[in-house]
Amino acid sequence: MSGPLEVRGWELFAFNLRSKIPTRSGLSTFPAFALESPQLKYSPELVRSPSQKEVLRKLVVEESSMATTPVPAPEAQASISPFGRVIGVLFSPGKTFEDIVRKPGWITPVIVSTLLSIIAVIALNQRMNWREYVVQQMEKNPRTAQLSADQKQQQAEVGAKITVAIVYVAGVIVPILFALLVGLVMMGAYNLLAGAGARFGAAFSIVAHAALVGIVSTPLFLLVLFLKPPGTIDPENPLATNLAALLPEESAKWLVALCKSFDIFTFWTLILIAIGFTAVNPKKLKGAKSFSIVFSVWAAYVVCRVGWAFIFS
Repeated sequence: MSGPLEVRGWELFAFNLRSKIPTRSGLSTFPAFALESPQLKYSPELVRSPSQKEVLRKLVVEESSMATTPVPAPEAQASISPFGRVIGVLFSPGKTFEDIVRKPGWITPVIVSTLLSIIAVIALNQRMNWREYVVQQMEKNPRTAQLSADQKQQQAEVGAKITVAIVYVAGVIVPILFALLVGLVMMGAYNLLAGAGARFGAAFSIVAHAALVGIVSTPLFLLVLFLKPPGTIDPENPLATNLAALLPEESAKWLVALCKSFDIFTFWTLILIAIGFTAVNPKKLKGAKSFSIVFSVWAAYVVCRVGWAFIFS
């Protein structure tokens, strides 16, 4: 006769194999040899104690709750508004350029830069005596210095009218042309030298926002323009925020061109461009690599500019 310990052993053995033996009804039960064993004289249903039933009940509840409870999706980062980017690019460029790279946009910065440019050129044309300026430039040019006074006056009149028109046109088209051309050049440089994988839309947006340093430089330009007597400002270097302001008037043109390149607002713009392209591919543009690329492009531009001034001086 089987004892209670032997019966309980059969129960545990059958319980462990229960889920492994399929039946016609699709439910697992005791294996056949266990049911046919002469030593098992109890019901084929597994007898569980109240504590075992409570444990199983909790397991079933936990499994069902895990199966039905949806996994929360990660929250998307809130996008910065176009006008928030205009301010953010000056005060928190890192986060702002990350948002710009995620969702490029250039309309707002180009509009802001164009409005600032138009205001600047209108004020410049009102405060600048272009006729006198053209005469001064003719005196410095050996080819025109030998002209008669009447010829100089005639050319000065025509030159002043043309200059006014050119200044107005430049004020309208230069902001968008700057963003387009510099964005294209920088995209090529970063993709070629670092394999950044930058797209033109992102590059265009980065440069357009970097040009927003005009929010600071334009008010300073207007302040200097209206503080000085009319016609006394140098239109080629109005703010004098570069090394050319330290040179004497008779300096060589190539030297002036070189020193003008070392400008505070130029460096600020280059730094913003470097931060912007770092956000395009942080893995490939670690450390100072992004800055080395943008300043290398700038150095190549300076060489061309100084060489041009040297040839035609």
